[in-house]
Amino acid sequence: MSRIDSVLLVLLMALWGLNFSVIKLGVDHIDPLMLTALRFTLAVIPLLFFVRRPNVPWRYLMAYGVTFGVGVWGLTTLSVDAGVSVGLASLLLDMSVISSLLVGRFLLNEKVSRTKVGGSLLALVGLLLIINHQGGAVTPIGLALVLSASVFWSINGFILKRSGTKAVFAFNLWGMAFAPIPLVLLAVGVHGPEAILSLPEKLDGYVLFSAAFQAYPTTLLGYWFWNKMIVKYSVSSVAPMTLLVPVFGLLGGYLFYGEVLDSVQIAAALIILLGVAVSEIKLSARRGLVGKIG
Repeated sequence: MSRIDSVLLVLLMALWGLNFSVIKLGVDHIDPLMLTALRFTLAVIPLLFFVRRPNVPWRYLMAYGVTFGVGVWGLTTLSVDAGVSVGLASLLLDMSVISSLLVGRFLLNEKVSRTKVGGSLLALVGLLLIINHQGGAVTPIGLALVLSASVFWSINGFILKRSGTKAVFAFNLWGMAFAPIPLVLLAVGVHGPEAILSLPEKLDGYVLFSAAFQAYPTTLLGYWFWNKMIVKYSVSSVAPMTLLVPVFGLLGGYLFYGEVLDSVQIAAALIILLGVAVSEIKLSARRGLVGKIG
């Protein structure tokens, strides 16, 4: 992986980590699933009418939209509703590093080096240390939901690879068009018609800012670049970078909500950084051996 791509990925992880603070701002005022539906609606309209549909079968676009909108973010917000804190949800979502390595190895026939596995395991030690330090206060259903969401994160990368598209931005945009309707239906199924009926009175400045921030820099820009990296490099190479998200998530909690970073959290964050560094430094040294896949 090139140095500039590595730096840009770190900046993207910072954006995604701080985004959880923005999500918290929104879910304090509106149904989480409706907020997520609004996020994807803003992301695709009106831009969808100006970007040509990528030359891939519809099934890939539909599968990507549903697994990304409902599978990743729908289940994540439901886990928060089921008792998982927003911060802990962001941490548990990063368990996708394990399923991404498995997807890369067994479904995409990618080579997974020992340094990738070792670096990911080291970073996971830091991640588990943070989770344990939170006290483990999470409901079984909430845990099941967010861990399922982490698996769907890996499935997204698999769908993108299988589609064979090079038009990453268009694929991302058209795929997300299939997310809002299932999310609205899920919101009604979980919370009843009130999820829709109460929407007009809840669309205040906080909700609109939260939805717009998630829609534009986080989703349109962020996932365009993320999917570009998934196409350019192997899933197992890019996936460990997501372990940086909870580090920036903790910083966001400290900056915006006054959450104190104690010595255990700082130590865990450093372990995560070390794990990612171990994986990426070795990969950079052997960049000539890494070819494009997909």
